[in-house]
Amino acid sequence: MLIANSQASQKPKAKSQKQQEMTKISVNEVTKKYADHTALDRMCIDIQEQCIYGLLGPNGAGKTTLIRILNQITAPDSGEVLINGEKLSQNHIARIGYLPEERGLYKKMKVGEQAIYLAELKGIKKAEAKKRLMDWFEKFEIASWWDKKVEELSKGMQQKVQFITTVIHEPDILIFDEPFSGFDPINANLLKEAILDLREKGATILLSTHNMASVEELCDSITLINRGKSILQGKVSDIKRQHDTHQREIVVRCSDTLKVMNIADTYNNIKVESTDLPDETKLTLFSESPNELLNQLLQVGQLVSFKEVLPSMNDIFIHEVQSQNQAS
Repeated sequence: MLIANSQASQKPKAKSQKQQEMTKISVNEVTKKYADHTALDRMCIDIQEQCIYGLLGPNGAGKTTLIRILNQITAPDSGEVLINGEKLSQNHIARIGYLPEERGLYKKMKVGEQAIYLAELKGIKKAEAKKRLMDWFEKFEIASWWDKKVEELSKGMQQKVQFITTVIHEPDILIFDEPFSGFDPINANLLKEAILDLREKGATILLSTHNMASVEELCDSITLINRGKSILQGKVSDIKRQHDTHQREIVVRCSDTLKVMNIADTYNNIKVESTDLPDETKLTLFSESPNELLNQLLQVGQLVSFKEVLPSMNDIFIHEVQSQNQAS
């Protein structure tokens, strides 16, 4: 069980001048309603410059509504969004690259022809567009598909093309909605490396995904939304630490496993398992101070490994959403 240590979102305190300068995107008290449904309820998020920020939540939580507001597809009923301290306006459209969850390419067009066309729409001259595109196509291992029609590409290949056309104009803000959907592990890793590289080059990235493993690998900070409200915010490392259940795993090597079992029997809330090696035993316990146990084990065997096990973002996601749903 996870410790119920929810960090519910609160109205943010006034930021210092330095904090204001570092904040790329500020969502301040944004509310959006559709008929009798409140999609966003006084949402507050601060996204720091040159970070990867995870936007998490179950289906229908309000993530898509917030993304639509950031892309100026719709407007909030109240509250405001600031980009570098300036109120969001049409002037910011060219600075944002958006990869929607629902992909959209012209199936009958050739891949290269369509990519150049989309790049030109973003203000890149044809010669420069082709140069940039070929660099990306080679990086994503799809250069041989340049003269193929889009309909000849697999779903994963089409997603690569759309990702490239999203970033080709080198915007300083990127919004990716479920970018890993449909990718095999090799291509997902290729995409992760590209996203990390874009951050290193200065981009601020908003990542909306249900893939919690990707969140742990990529995101610096997250906001978890449920029923239109922010129920958890912060750095991923801090959130995992806040939900620490003090689970520890110890692997000890001892030719007489009975000695290890006898020591374990003197403790509560401890699980003992064999490993693939006959003389090794794994013990899992929940304790802030396992030093006494470690000392006893060292008297009968050799310590192979010791590690603390923090809850995964997947466990935290489920715990926090279920807790809020049960409380309401």
